[in-house]
Amino acid sequence: MTNPAATARLAGRREWTAFTVLLLPLLLVSMDVSVLYFAVPAITEQLDPSATQQLWIFDSYAFALSGLLITMGSLGDRIGRRRLLLI
Repeated sequence: MTNPAATARLAGRREWTAFTVLLLPLLLVSMDVSVLYFAVPAITEQLDPSATQQLWIFDSYAFALSGLLITMGSLGDRIGRRRLLLI
């Protein structure tokens, strides 16, 4: 019997390019969240929100992302992940 680990193919340029393309949205989301955290002092100064309102400011971003995640996952199941990514 052959060892599966010995016959495994290493990732080539095409796989690493696809991996990088898939990581770009994650980088964008993490940058958006960090910008939101840096903007908190200015938001607090100008809007004077309560603690509960500040939590809603942060959580609304997470709610929007989770809604998009569920929607895109469903679309990916229906029309195919590769086709959705190409669109």
